Amino acid sequence: MTTLAAALAAARAKLPASEARLLLGRVLDRPAAWLIAHDEWVLDAAALLSFASLVARRAGGEPVAYLVGNREFFGREFAVSSAVLIPRPETELLVEIALNTGVGVGSLCVPGNPLARREAESRVCRDRGQVTARILDLGTGSGCIAITLALEAGQAQVSAVDASAAALEVARKNAERLGAQLRLLQSDWFDELAGECFDLIVANPPYIAAADPHLAAGDLRYEPPAALCSGADGLDAIRRIIAAAPAHLAPGGQLWLEHGYDQAEAVRELLAAAGLLGIEQHRDLAGIVRVSGGRAK
Repeated sequence: MTTLAAALAAARAKLPASEARLLLGRVLDRPAAWLIAHDEWVLDAAALLSFASLVARRAGGEPVAYLVGNREFFGREFAVSSAVLIPRPETELLVEIALNTGVGVGSLCVPGNPLARREAESRVCRDRGQVTARILDLGTGSGCIAITLALEAGQAQVSAVDASAAALEVARKNAERLGAQLRLLQSDWFDELAGECFDLIVANPPYIAAADPHLAAGDLRYEPPAALCSGADGLDAIRRIIAAAPAHLAPGGQLWLEHGYDQAEAVRELLAAAGLLGIEQHRDLAGIVRVSGGRAK
């Protein structure tokens, strides 16, 4: 007979204790606290086999998030699969900036910029008689950004697009489970959004150079290449988004993007070349500029 304690001790020869507990919790559908309190619980043969399989896969490099099927983001659990990028803590900076723009935050649901306010006067919150901000998330993946904004930004109308049907299905299930109201649309960036304008556009696009050696290491080996790589310098998707964004921004509307640690200057130049004003760049907790944006005239 093999107890929980014995199974975890054996797994720790290959994995950190925290990862072993996560995997065993996934097999038993129990939280870590339960595992600790029931360390003498005897595992049956099926559970042992499932746990051993997950341990072997993790030891081989598969991401824990894919093995357990979820990842926490902005205080909520999001389901993930190999069809989507794993949500990362640094992307929470993009959400925080979006929420601080004044666009659709809380009960205000009014764009922070006066020009955007005038443009939006015809869009009225039915139950409050206030302006409804329109938000677009490009390349939504698991939907973690769009869903978080929909849940945090009160009356905002949130749309999310992705070129991958499989990714949109993951996002749809997350939205349903978390109770978020948003529109999901299959689109290669703005292709299916002709004639539509938004008060806020956010994106965490692919921005890794195709030849970057990091793609052959760690979790990146298992994540969808289309969500990671973007041309020889990693800027192809960012170029497309910034070039097309002005046509889809309401007057005073804002565009914010996450980008690579070494791309800040290039992104600033692209934003300026597209005619965006009030360009700002924000640093992550490590002091690296990772989010840049500006507003339309």
